[in-house]
Order: sequence, then C-alpha cells, then structure tokens
Amino acid sequence: MFWLLPDTWTPHDDAELVAGWRLWLELSDRAWPTAAWDGTPAGAVGQLRELLDACDEIEHACRESAEPSPEFAALFHPLTLSASAVISLWWDDYAPLDAGRAQALHEDLQRFGALAERVLTLLAAHGGWTRLDAVRRHSA
Repeated sequence: MFWLLPDTWTPHDDAELVAGWRLWLELSDRAWPTAAWDGTPAGAVGQLRELLDACDEIEHACRESAEPSPEFAALFHPLTLSASAVISLWWDDYAPLDAGRAQALHEDLQRFGALAERVLTLLAAHGGWTRLDAVRRHSA
C-alpha cells in the first residue's frame, strides 16, 4: 500500500523542528529489529510498539507547545496505521519462524520500512540534516 505523505515540510517554529528531529531519531532507531531480536515475530514488532509510543509522545509534546503545521501532523497518521497493521498481525506470535512465516514477516516489515524511509527522507530534506541522513543510509 502506498501511503500519502506531504510533499514538503517547513518547521513553523523551533518546537516543531525539535519534534521533527526527535521523530527522525526514533524512526532511524526503531523502525527495524535490532541485533538483540529474539527471532520471534512478536519480538520483531515489539520495537514498532515502542516506536508508536514515542510517536504519541512526540506529537503530544509538539501540540503542547503550539499547534503543529498540517504537514508535520500528517506524518503521524500513516506511520501509526502502517505500524499498527504489522503489529496486529504478529504481536502475539512467539513461535520460531519457518521459511514461509519469515518471508511474510519480512514483507510486512518491509512495507512499513519503505514508509519509514520516505518519512526519514522528508524530515531530513526539510529539517536541514540531509548530510546526517546520508551518513545513516551509507552505514546501513
């Protein structure tokens, strides 16, 4: 599924710029399982749950200081829907993966990862940290 995202984003104040930076950091760190992954689908989507919690906190903090721009606010909805779809499929699956389930999990995580990459690119391009984003991409 292709999620609509804003074409651009211009932080309308320092609070929104900081919120964008925090969202970029969270997406950079939590969108994919880490080396500590336990090998189960539930373990793989655990980080997505943590990511959604962080997104809620970032959006809430941004709204406390001022109303975020429509472009920035529009970033959270597709992330939440996409991550929630993956979580709902795998959250309670603690069985070891076989080849077929591993492929299905990989495809589900890849769909979310593709969206996360688009959001990361948008945030970096319009937040002013494209060089840092290039380093992140090169190290992956």
